[in-house]
Amino acid sequence: MHIVIAMDSFKGSLSSLEAGNAVKKGIERAVPHAGIQVRPLADGGEGTVEALTQGMGGALERIRVTGPLGSPVECAYGIIKNGKKGGHTAVMEMSGAAGITLVDAPDRNPLYTTTYGVGEMIKDAISKGCRRFLMGIGGSATNDGGTGMLTALGFGMLKKDGTPVSFGAKGLAELETITDNAMLPQLKECTFRIACDVTNPLCGPQGCSAVFGPQKGADPETVAQMDGWLARYAALTAAKYPHADAKAAGTGAAGGLGFAFLSYTNAVLESGIQIVLEETGLESYIKDADIVVTGEGKLDGQTVFGKAPVGVAKLAKKYGKKVVAFSGCATEDASACNTHGIDAFFPVLRTIQTLPEAMQPFRASQNLCETAEQVFRLVRCLQE
Repeated sequence: MHIVIAMDSFKGSLSSLEAGNAVKKGIERAVPHAGIQVRPLADGGEGTVEALTQGMGGALERIRVTGPLGSPVECAYGIIKNGKKGGHTAVMEMSGAAGITLVDAPDRNPLYTTTYGVGEMIKDAISKGCRRFLMGIGGSATNDGGTGMLTALGFGMLKKDGTPVSFGAKGLAELETITDNAMLPQLKECTFRIACDVTNPLCGPQGCSAVFGPQKGADPETVAQMDGWLARYAALTAAKYPHADAKAAGTGAAGGLGFAFLSYTNAVLESGIQIVLEETGLESYIKDADIVVTGEGKLDGQTVFGKAPVGVAKLAKKYGKKVVAFSGCATEDASACNTHGIDAFFPVLRTIQTLPEAMQPFRASQNLCETAEQVFRLVRCLQE
């Protein structure tokens, strides 16, 4: 029996590979001679750096960059050496440098939060030989249109007097001129695959200011101001780079960071799970499997909308494979997963436990292991 395991992380508890190895241990108890391969999995959001870096033989780099409020923060990104198409591959999440979780709730205000640290992270990776970038842009604290990131990469975002604009969305109000004569020259050699699962444009009723601004601390007046400033920034950008399109799907992601990547770098916005599946080569493993195992911390009705387990299931069904999923818990509407490629799913809690108890790494690993063992004992019996 050949089994491929691709588990998403159990957030706050187990990484992708830890969850996968727990399942593997349980299967080995039930089917000792099974051929089992554990592969990394993520959907482009939290946990992607760790999953891809560990699963693809890379190494984590830890550096200090400018945080969203301008003070230093430590962030991590991965480097996978000898990457495809020339140069090493960097795996990053913008939230490591400019994420909303880095800002205490009372201090959240997109007028002042910056993406400058994201640019510093990219610059550091370029200095270490990276020319391919896999970048998740969810969970931002910012609404600066990516101007902070661009400034760190050498673009001039300038006031009328020729000095750099302020950090944050308020800097957009000061913006008069955009220059690229001091742009980091290696940036032209770089490609960016941006994990982006939102389709919002940069401006307007569905733009980043209106839809995401309030959760970042913006009141209605600030939302209206930022939307106008971003429109002006988009016009200045289009005057310099005619291909820039503020109406394109995803340009409003991460407070306009999607727009900055599309307009100023060689970037594409793609589904996060699609990037992960392609970069890890999971399809080549699934083709030869008898059973595919996937899962995540919580299966629910939202799992079918671009989440990692259903991405795996869809790929498995391309080759007619049976798919089993394990989860920490499953809601009543999780049955939607059964119509999206997951043949059967199993919550792993075996006794009454509080959430903190269930999320203890040792206990979560034990629950996964023991549940997988029982499921595959049944599988073995049915095949005998």
